[in-house]
Amino acid sequence: MAEAAGFQETERPRGRWLRRTAALLAGAPLLAGLLQTPATPARAVSGSRTVDVAIDSLTPSTPAKDGSVTVSGTLTNKGDTPVTDAHVGLRVGPEIDSRSAMDSAAKRTGFLPGVDGQEDKKHTAKVADLAPGVSRNFTLRVPVKDLGLGGEGVYPLGVSLSGQTRDERYERVLGIERTFLPWQPSGAGKKTKLTYLWPLISATHLTAETDAAQTPVFRNDDLASEIAPGGRLQQLVALGKDLPVTFVVDPDLLASVEAMTETYKVEGPDGPVAGKNQAVAKQWLNDLEKAVKTHEVVALPFADPDLASLAHHGKNVPSALGHLAPATELAAKTVETILGFKPRTDFTWPAEGAIDSSIIDVATSAGAHNVITRSDSLRENGGLSYTPTAARPIGGGNTAVVSDARLSTAFEGDMAKARNATLAVQEFLAQSLLINQQEPNRQRSIVVAPQRRPSTTQAQAMATALNSLASGGWTQPLNLSEAAKADPDPGATRQVPGSGAYPGSLRKQELPVDAFREIQDTKTALDDFTGVLSDPRRVVTPFGNAVMREMSTAWRGDGSGATRFRTSVRSYLDDLTKKVQLIQKSNATLSGRSATIPVTVQNNLLQGVKGMTLELTSSQPNRLNAGKPQDIKVDGGHSQSFKFDTTANANGPVRVTAQLYTADGKPYGDAMVFEVNVTEITSTVMLVIAGGVLLLVLAGVRIYLQRKRAAAHGTAQDADDTAQDAEGTDTNAGEDGEDGKTGMDGDEPGQQSDPAPDTGSQSSDASGSGEKVDR
Repeated sequence: MAEAAGFQETERPRGRWLRRTAALLAGAPLLAGLLQTPATPARAVSGSRTVDVAIDSLTPSTPAKDGSVTVSGTLTNKGDTPVTDAHVGLRVGPEIDSRSAMDSAAKRTGFLPGVDGQEDKKHTAKVADLAPGVSRNFTLRVPVKDLGLGGEGVYPLGVSLSGQTRDERYERVLGIERTFLPWQPSGAGKKTKLTYLWPLISATHLTAETDAAQTPVFRNDDLASEIAPGGRLQQLVALGKDLPVTFVVDPDLLASVEAMTETYKVEGPDGPVAGKNQAVAKQWLNDLEKAVKTHEVVALPFADPDLASLAHHGKNVPSALGHLAPATELAAKTVETILGFKPRTDFTWPAEGAIDSSIIDVATSAGAHNVITRSDSLRENGGLSYTPTAARPIGGGNTAVVSDARLSTAFEGDMAKARNATLAVQEFLAQSLLINQQEPNRQRSIVVAPQRRPSTTQAQAMATALNSLASGGWTQPLNLSEAAKADPDPGATRQVPGSGAYPGSLRKQELPVDAFREIQDTKTALDDFTGVLSDPRRVVTPFGNAVMREMSTAWRGDGSGATRFRTSVRSYLDDLTKKVQLIQKSNATLSGRSATIPVTVQNNLLQGVKGMTLELTSSQPNRLNAGKPQDIKVDGGHSQSFKFDTTANANGPVRVTAQLYTADGKPYGDAMVFEVNVTEITSTVMLVIAGGVLLLVLAGVRIYLQRKRAAAHGTAQDADDTAQDAEGTDTNAGEDGEDGKTGMDGDEPGQQSDPAPDTGSQSSDASGSGEKVDR
């Protein structure tokens, strides 16, 4: 941690004297050990770790000189033999005079005589025998006056268990746990100004999906758990309202909770189901609105974009950096709409405060000129012996607000364990006091930027530390905007590190270049889609917000989740886009020089589309001219046919492609291809048909005249035949019969009317979806 802070510290003379004394005392048992058998030192070293001592509670965290200190905890035998004749007691070591010395003390685990101080014999507690694996609780209460504290400062406070084991029947220290006791019996000369950021940030919860009533759909119901009583976000609001903190808010969280106050749905295995936590959402927003009335609120860009990912990978994708300005504008609008006031939007916060020159360029590109960083990123070069003021001008009118790395990371562990929370609180208080004592006559401004999404127990530990700090007397609260304007230390580092200094572990968590390419493709497709809608707002808001969420810092450490989210957004957009399509036509036959071909556009969206053109393209324009493009306007939930006047120049099949285009000439949706068979009738063919018809008419007239003459001749012959019959003669029967047969040649069935001309001008083929080619 000393290296992370990046500055050197000078020890006070008293501290050096105590350190030399401790070293001499530490050497005494070592010399004695040289006179013993080789096995004895090994047993002694392991012996001080035989019993695990856990300090679960220390009250008060910052004692008063006329009060007492109560320490409670747990003792557990980790060895393989029983511990007998045991007791616990307190040990106060020499004052710690620097932050780096405190770091070293915190790392020690075994007992070190002299350095860990003498046991207070007047205030011990006996412990019953401890069998292997057995645990027992303990409580010690000691008046402050009996602790042997000297002047103001930080003292190591140890709780040790001394006793015997079956193998070694003499009393010795078998376990020790140490923490730190900040001691400020009187008020500090100049209090340190301390700014504590209180983050209200969550993961991505809303999808891009909505239904006909614009009902939002959540990825899961995790947000409801976070804002419910006892949940992480509920506790952050409940605790933060009474603390001297600056709220740092992701407006996407507010928008998501606001969406939950009305009808909403949650994705499930069988599709979205109705959400039921409207009351919880309304209560959380109501509590937040009350809490922030007395606090400064800083709004991050909407959805908390990953500035480092944008700087390192997004810069390689055109227009990727252009998302930051709209996210900043939307942040201010969202907070003002939901909470009723304008937040500060001139701060950005890269992941874990890590920066390089490219991150600074991106972070300040949208108008925010204050970048929250950390002292293990913007390191001191060793020129100062104290922790400098947080604000640093870094050029271009920009300010780096350098949070203290030790204080900012103090509560990142598992605070669900009382032991860890107690130690974290005491270390935080002790480090803050050491900062004040470095230069007691130089007032400085210190900023603490904890993890972005503290757990419930982490938030509770943070609140405990801040409440204890208020009674300590060596700090005073300051909001973030004032901290950014504080006079910088002239000797503090202002040089922004290069890209090579960025931590590799953080770089591995960044969104890759391909992710930004996918985001840009989605944004382009969204722009094309909204350009054809009669009411684009119904789509722009949910999809525009989803695109911003795809770049969120929340995806760090969850690359697969980020990929799934991007895929789901694009898939849903593609599904909507495909709801406007061309109805497939079957092949058609076109007769004559000109004809009308209908093409149907189907719109299954809930709103109308406009601003598009429909174009038919002939594969052989010399054979078939497909006509001029047509403007398209179709109401939601309807289909409409658009007719194209075509002209045929030659016979044969022609492939025709129908395609929708946006206003800027980009193809929209899939093309539709069908075939038109051109069968044009030429003038020569018409002459041949006309000649054939004339011949048929003439033949009919001739037959008619022949029949008429035959009928008249037959009447005269009847009288002669009657006379001849009477005379028994039949000389003309054969001739008359033959003439009659010849005269009836035209009376065969099917010869009474003209045959229909075979023009071939019609086709029985359907032209698709019940349509026909209209002539």
